[in-house]
Amino acid sequence: MKIDRIELSLLRLPYVHFFETSFGRAYDRTFILVRVEADGLVGWGECVAEERPLYSGETTETSWHIMRDFLVPLLFEKKITGPEEFYRAASVYRGNRMAKAGLELALWDLKAKAAGLPLSQLYGGTRAEIEAGVSCGIEDSLPDLVARVGAYLDQGYRRIKIKIKPGWDVAACRAVRDRYPDIMLQVDANGAYSLKDMEALIALDDFRLLLIEQPFAPYDLWDHAKLQKKLKTPLCLDESVLSLDTVRAAIEMGSCRIVNIKVGRVGGIVESMAIHDLCRESGLPVWCGGMLESGIGRAHNLHLASLPNFSLPHDLSASRRYYREDIIDPFIELSGPGTIRVPDGPGIGVNPVASRIAKATVRREEFRGLP
Repeated sequence: MKIDRIELSLLRLPYVHFFETSFGRAYDRTFILVRVEADGLVGWGECVAEERPLYSGETTETSWHIMRDFLVPLLFEKKITGPEEFYRAASVYRGNRMAKAGLELALWDLKAKAAGLPLSQLYGGTRAEIEAGVSCGIEDSLPDLVARVGAYLDQGYRRIKIKIKPGWDVAACRAVRDRYPDIMLQVDANGAYSLKDMEALIALDDFRLLLIEQPFAPYDLWDHAKLQKKLKTPLCLDESVLSLDTVRAAIEMGSCRIVNIKVGRVGGIVESMAIHDLCRESGLPVWCGGMLESGIGRAHNLHLASLPNFSLPHDLSASRRYYREDIIDPFIELSGPGTIRVPDGPGIGVNPVASRIAKATVRREEFRGLP
């Protein structure tokens, strides 16, 4: 198989409802779509870097630069066709994991389509349906938050995650718990806290949470370990999980009891599967976190989440949770109470819609290899 053409497209999709975290409030999402063509087949990937360097130091601009000037030329120069080969070759460049993941995902889709298999089967997945969860941002008031949680429960979601920050934490949890005492509930701080907030974090133990996600800064494995010793509730690391090595360090330090795997954050599927396997061997459950992906990135996540140690509900909700008009057809929907079916067609198993992609595209560039 020979790669003939690669296309990068910068898309902007408006949200159905604003989404607020400790980083701020957003009304839309900008991301890079990757299209790789070879032997009449098309592989699709999504680079989840955001417009501003808030969640990560990577942005859509830095990722575009790294793909255009380094990763795409590397792929053509070395005549790379397989995702594993790309992962090894791209490791010569430091960091830029989201850029690497965008291209690697497209190569995985291409490989599975060439084999006529769904990605989950190529990965060794064991689930046809995965448990879906939904993430609630910070709202204008506690009644607004409770109402939004209720709306998601009415739609069939069974696990709710709420975003927290100093001043929007204990009261938010109490408001949701008082109204819905028996739901699966977890919280996500996106690194908004420091050691001076220890008392407020320990107070979250009272709300029977599934987990507390990333209270401290990404680099701060040691303070997470200190906090975990004081908590009954499991800590889960998100932004701290950059690679297999950081997970190994977190396990050895006791920094968490659960790991959130995001393909873009760790640099692709190869690294994600290595982290999955290490956590399985170490007795730590994992789950698949979301980056508010379009249907293409969301489909990739569903296939990854079919692996056996992805044993907690995931941040993988239906397309309409975020976007009125997704760029795939059909949209990803709940297939049962709190579950989503893993697409069973070749590759990612969903169909990108060219007209919707074109409508959302603000920049596009194509690259061709030498004859």
